[in-house]
Amino acid sequence: MPMCHSCKRRNVINRTDVIDADYEFIAYIFFFFPFFWVFIYMGNMVAADLSCDMGVSHDNEECILSGMLSVSGKKILHMDRNKYYGGESASITPLEDFYRLDMFKRGETATIPERFGRGRDWNVDLIPKFLMADGQLVKMLIYTGVTRYLEFKSVEGSYVYKGGKIFKVPADEKEALASSLMGLFEKRRFRNFLIFAQEFEEDNPATWKEIDPKTSTASDVYKKFGVDTNTTDFTGHAIALYLNDDYMKKPGSAVELLKRCKLYSGSLARYGKSPYLYPLYGLGELPQGFARLSAIYGGTYMLDRPDAEIVFEDGVAVGVKAAGETAHCTGVVCDPSYCKEKGKKVGEVVRAICIMNHPIPNTKDNQSCQVIIPQHQVNRKSDIYICVVSHAHQVCSKGYYLAIVSTTVETENPEEELKPGLDLLGSLEDKFVYVSDLIMPTDDGKDSKVFMTKSYDATTHFETTCEDVLDTFQRIMGEPFDMGKVQHMKLESEECQ
Repeated sequence: MPMCHSCKRRNVINRTDVIDADYEFIAYIFFFFPFFWVFIYMGNMVAADLSCDMGVSHDNEECILSGMLSVSGKKILHMDRNKYYGGESASITPLEDFYRLDMFKRGETATIPERFGRGRDWNVDLIPKFLMADGQLVKMLIYTGVTRYLEFKSVEGSYVYKGGKIFKVPADEKEALASSLMGLFEKRRFRNFLIFAQEFEEDNPATWKEIDPKTSTASDVYKKFGVDTNTTDFTGHAIALYLNDDYMKKPGSAVELLKRCKLYSGSLARYGKSPYLYPLYGLGELPQGFARLSAIYGGTYMLDRPDAEIVFEDGVAVGVKAAGETAHCTGVVCDPSYCKEKGKKVGEVVRAICIMNHPIPNTKDNQSCQVIIPQHQVNRKSDIYICVVSHAHQVCSKGYYLAIVSTTVETENPEEELKPGLDLLGSLEDKFVYVSDLIMPTDDGKDSKVFMTKSYDATTHFETTCEDVLDTFQRIMGEPFDMGKVQHMKLESEECQ
């Protein structure tokens, strides 16, 4: 029975009347609908026919793509090796299932402490990320209509690490004047920089003020306004959200820096506390929302298919196979784990998922926040990220918090690299550390019809992920995703009876 938009979010997709896992039903799909686009990730796959439909896996990126392709007129077949949505970026519930994940090596009989309460009160993100309130993903959610299935809560604060302490990134003029993050004269220079960023228009030379959009670097902009190294550090990493300082000297990087600062400012203006949003019940709600959207437009879903694989003929993906049956398609979208030969490892990310019974010290008891430790503050080549959510977001029992610390691996001792971030958390109830590969596609998919997405980086925001989603969509369709052309179907079935 279809559920209306006011129904409890966590129940929207998990019902068996929405996803039919019966093998007879699968045989029916394979027999009567031979041409699908298929999306696949290690946990998820989607298949689709470029002239008709596609196949997609159920990772966050693949589910987002499935929704975008569905509203663009494609029929989608989702296939997932896991029992849940989201693949590598899933939200795991109950807590017992999280404890028993193979990557933590605690065994299939691992139990949770009684003090943690009911396991079903927990939804633990494996790769947590916040949404920029005025960012690409929020726009996709709005334009595709997925917002009808989700509820969001504003993240309460954004912080940056400097000189062994954490400071709140100012959210308004009053906070900026009171902040000890900068000196009095530096605040004036920084204010002038932000005003310039807000007024800058790439196609309006009157706003350039000697900054050439084609040749000027980000470093040129900083020098123009005379901001010091500390201001450059927190602007580039906590506001513009760069992973490292590689952007500083690239020709034309001035424009990207200014656009990123404008995005942060626009997102901050939405709710005031911070520029970030987070969905109730965890990030696993995002792939479920896009999956629901795809289903409304004719998409079909198959969870718990451990034997799912891509079928090739002469090096070209022609279908997907599971349970001894093959569904033909003209394209497959997958994450790197499903077709490793079409990607290359470019690094590793280490993450620590921590359970706490208190907020991070020196954050004014915020129920949620992000902390960024810029690379130079701890003598590294890349930043360390911390994000915290709590029972206020329906992801854990009351009185508990989930903190995730992540960074790009640079040494032979990945967990030790997280120490500056872990030291900021205070006492921990439990900690789970794991390392995952960073894999980039080596094949654009135009010939093989396998469109691979990138692995998730160490950042705690979705902007880099959205860039990959939009790039993958363009590779598939041959043109950019035009949100203005999305035509919403009238969904009588979504209304309450």
